[in-house]
Amino acid sequence: MSETPVDTHKIDSSKRTWLITSACAGAVGGVATAIPFVSTFQPSERAKAAGAAVEVDIAGLKPGEKMTVEWRGKPVWIVRRTPEQLAVLPKIASELADPDSKRKPDEFTPAYARNEGRSIKPEYFVAVGICTHLGCSPSDKFQTGAQPSLPNDWQGGFLCPCHGSTFDMAGRVFKNKPAPDNLEVPPHMYLSDSKLLIGEDKKA
Repeated sequence: MSETPVDTHKIDSSKRTWLITSACAGAVGGVATAIPFVSTFQPSERAKAAGAAVEVDIAGLKPGEKMTVEWRGKPVWIVRRTPEQLAVLPKIASELADPDSKRKPDEFTPAYARNEGRSIKPEYFVAVGICTHLGCSPSDKFQTGAQPSLPNDWQGGFLCPCHGSTFDMAGRVFKNKPAPDNLEVPPHMYLSDSKLLIGEDKKA
């Protein structure tokens, strides 16, 4: 019984066609999977906005109140200080580690905030609500007088509950506390009497 001759050329041609088709399909698949992967490296709209300046309406902020906004992923406090709170600031200077904000001024205190109130307008205090020790968030302790973890003659300010650092109503750290620096004053400016811009200070 004779065997039918095999056309090796036809097999090679078929195999070559199959290999090319497979390779092309693989390449297309590779491109399809690569595009979504690469797109993950593109900054999202939220990420783009994270570094943008934040406009804040402070018209409803009453004396003695504080509001918090987010800027670059950080909590930024806006405190409207009372006349009584402002009057205390010069009286406690000797108790503070850096009352004139001379330590690392470029990092923590813009030139326009290197004053007693660390502010553009005495009434309003703007600060990043993160302790300069280990990055905890201090609590409001605006009430004066003896309180847990605070001295009997407490005049109001902020307490970091993690390690006991205390700050006055201008974010200035008291002496002999773990926090090495005053609270950071972020770049900011007033667009009007009731509008504040956090993150830019071109006109300040």
